[in-house]
Amino acid sequence: MQLLRFHLIGDDSCEKEIKQRLEQKLDRMVLHDLYAKSKTASTAEERERVRKEYLDRRGVHENFRW
Repeated sequence: MQLLRFHLIGDDSCEKEIKQRLEQKLDRMVLHDLYAKSKTASTAEERERVRKEYLDRRGVHENFRW
């Protein structure tokens, strides 16, 4: 609804929240892509590198990783 109001009516009052939610969506898309690559990469080294990047972005502490 906020996107409709913003684009069709020109209501700028919800612009900040729209930007925040779009950034959250982009972050989730990046995490999903990294997760998929960590499972499907062609080499074990690449899978491990992507897995570590995924866990870093998720904020998983080093002590909780296997």
